[in-house]
Amino acid sequence: MKNLKQQDPKIYEIIKREEKRQKEGLELIASENYVTPAVLEAMGSILTNKYSEGYPGKRYYGGNEVIDQAENLAIDRAKKLFGAEHVNVQPLSGSPANLAVYMALLKPGDKVLGFSLDQGGHLSHGHPLNFSGLLYTIIPYFVDKKTEEIDMDEVERIALKEKPKMILAGFSAYSRSMDWKRFKQIADKIGAFTFADIAHIAGLIAGGQIDSPVPYFDVVSTTTHKTLRGPRGAMIMSKAQFAQAINRAVFPGVQGGPHDHINAAKAVAFGEALKPSFKTYTAQIIKNAKSLSDALQKRGYRIVSGGTDNHLMLVDVFGSKGVTGKEAEHALEIAQISINKNMIPFDPRKPMDPSGIRVGTPALTTRGMKEKHMETVAEFIDRGIKNKDSETELKNLRKDVKDFAIKFPVPGIK
Repeated sequence: MKNLKQQDPKIYEIIKREEKRQKEGLELIASENYVTPAVLEAMGSILTNKYSEGYPGKRYYGGNEVIDQAENLAIDRAKKLFGAEHVNVQPLSGSPANLAVYMALLKPGDKVLGFSLDQGGHLSHGHPLNFSGLLYTIIPYFVDKKTEEIDMDEVERIALKEKPKMILAGFSAYSRSMDWKRFKQIADKIGAFTFADIAHIAGLIAGGQIDSPVPYFDVVSTTTHKTLRGPRGAMIMSKAQFAQAINRAVFPGVQGGPHDHINAAKAVAFGEALKPSFKTYTAQIIKNAKSLSDALQKRGYRIVSGGTDNHLMLVDVFGSKGVTGKEAEHALEIAQISINKNMIPFDPRKPMDPSGIRVGTPALTTRGMKEKHMETVAEFIDRGIKNKDSETELKNLRKDVKDFAIKFPVPGIK
């Protein structure tokens, strides 16, 4: 970064400080990961100079012969990775991708059956302040109060009663597997579209660790970071019959020209995910998550639904230790452990100061950590929460976290 250091030393120093934070801290936010140096290089390439409204072979600007090759490569790799009939790699991020799906399949006011945000869903699945809740009639489904898992019989009952135009399956904070086949069976009974948002678990699906909705669902969206370990962006997969509607909804419906440098980085990430090593990596993510869940439970923390089938878990810190999610997040941040406060199902507390925290293992796994290291991570979390009011203890913990973290290199950071 010689040029940046010379031209803009302030931004250079900010980037170096963030490098230091990532290197010396522990990243447990479930939606975050570290890209490989190859993905970083593609993102920082001269492809950012090009403007490419339209699709390969059908651009509104000249000079896109080379860009078309990059986008087609990303599409071909994504199709192979997920077994999809059609792929659009242009969505700039997850929420715009989901907006495009709504626009392609529905009209404003149509009913959508979606997983409630306070139960583990996502803003774009129907929150009243989000476009999804503002433009469409959202019918929520919930988890069972006892098991804290989605009750598919209840989903079917609601669907048969409400007859939504589309059923949306996906989550941002749910640690159990989705019954994609059952969702499809329910949708078929009422003639509803099926839409899966696999933003969190796309990498686990690509790695063959958990079931995929692609064979069953009409449309599947995902971000390309998180467990997929690519650049920040998104894509939409669909059955061939929806290809034209999806493409038109993305462009010109939701956005203009794609980010060609990001699409190239997506191609790189998809290529990496097609390698056998990615299966090993994604298997380790789940092993680490289960180990971390067990280690936290040993220390008296209640894990929502009793455990995890994927890369994340919700921890009821208020019910377990009398500490709010906000307090836990703040204390751990001082110790350079990044997690996020999160509501738990049927949370009596408010969203900005909830009962829980969300914890995930993709980033730690990318750094090479294994099950035995999760015991240490759980001990750090427990120390931070127990000593939330002691500046001295949190500073001591910060030193121990640093000594531990630097043993595991972050890709792209020396």
